[in-house]
Amino acid sequence: MKFSIFQESRKGGRRANQDRIGYAYTRDSLLAVVADGMGGHLHGEVAAQITVQYLTEAFQRDAKGRLADPRDFLTKGILEAHHTLADYARSRGLGESPRTTCVACVVQDSVAYCAHVGDSRLYHVRRGQVQVQTRDHSRVQVLIDRGRIREEAVAAHPDRNKIFNCIGAVTPPEVDLSGRMALQEGDILLLCSDGLWGPLTRKLITGALLKGDVMKAAPELLDLAEARAGKDADNLSVVAIAWEEKSADATTVPGADVDGVTTQREDFNKAEGSDLTDEEIEIAIAEIRAAIHKHLQPKP
Repeated sequence: MKFSIFQESRKGGRRANQDRIGYAYTRDSLLAVVADGMGGHLHGEVAAQITVQYLTEAFQRDAKGRLADPRDFLTKGILEAHHTLADYARSRGLGESPRTTCVACVVQDSVAYCAHVGDSRLYHVRRGQVQVQTRDHSRVQVLIDRGRIREEAVAAHPDRNKIFNCIGAVTPPEVDLSGRMALQEGDILLLCSDGLWGPLTRKLITGALLKGDVMKAAPELLDLAEARAGKDADNLSVVAIAWEEKSADATTVPGADVDGVTTQREDFNKAEGSDLTDEEIEIAIAEIRAAIHKHLQPKP
């Protein structure tokens, strides 16, 4: 595979960053994930961490060079992350599970497969044109579909944060699978939280990706979104993949190599501005690991 990849998460104007991002790859398969912990629920950063960590560790387990069925991997992975969150909540004696949105993508054989829950998005961009954009599971998306509001009005709408499909809710999420996306050289896959896409128009996003390589364009989009949102900027995160660029083979940030899988993911204890104390973080790390380990075991 030949690709360039960039990822970054910022806390914006918030005290804590509840977004989590990560990617993992082998010689023949690539996984990218963005999760946006829901701040209205207890420990949203825990929900996002468990989701990203579960999916990347499941990829380490299952990607024997390549995944047997990328769509099945994404569906089962997101559902297992949901059940892992439920186990974590029970172990902590929480009244309800932490919650998060998620968008995840697998690329294999020059084909991208995407799954999402909530309003974290994927854009498939080719030569400045959006080929595919995921559909938000939100109140404002319903209003857009009914022609009640325009997409440009979403950022300022009072119901923009009302999500009706997420990981960690009482009922399991409905995993929304996109169709197969055949990739061409120069195509860009942009996975992001609403903190990035919310302040930006589609034209601003595609324009930035069109005029520069992804390693420069993605941080410029973060800068632009943060500037346009101002002091009220939400957490904003992006994983951007440029497929088969002529200028390079694979451009990546060094990660941990486990059984032929290279993984790049922030540790939970590096979270910026978390509500948790140091002691609570250490306990949470152990409980997260225990919950994930249970669900990563082969089924009997």
